Amino acid sequence: MAVNDPLGDMLTRIRNAQMRRRPKVSTPASNLRQRVLDVLAEEGYIRGYMKVEKSNGQSELEIELKYANGQPAIRELTRVSTPGRRVYRPVRDLKMVANGLGVAIVSTPKGVMPDWRAREENVGGEVLCNVF
Repeated sequence: MAVNDPLGDMLTRIRNAQMRRRPKVSTPASNLRQRVLDVLAEEGYIRGYMKVEKSNGQSELEIELKYANGQPAIRELTRVSTPGRRVYRPVRDLKMVANGLGVAIVSTPKGVMPDWRAREENVGGEVLCNVF
């Protein structure tokens, strides 16, 4: 089955796995997914991820989820920009997520990065998702 929103699919897999308290979840590999997972790992929302080659030549990303006292590290994970409605923001319009406790993941000309780094580097871009 074809997936129209690969990033949204990955975020939904993470949300579903955390509701079921799974230690790991896998998703098909892509460069954008890897960059978003890099930001999530850097910000401390997941333990990490590993790229796994399957026997049919395709690769998957195995994501290790993070929990603290039995509660998921990610309270809220929402997709902002969708294939049907892209959301672009200049640097001056990048809002803080949950008063700075959360992070917005932004795709900029300098790469995929958290909103605070986009403000530091003075670049705007497509707001992919919000994490809190």
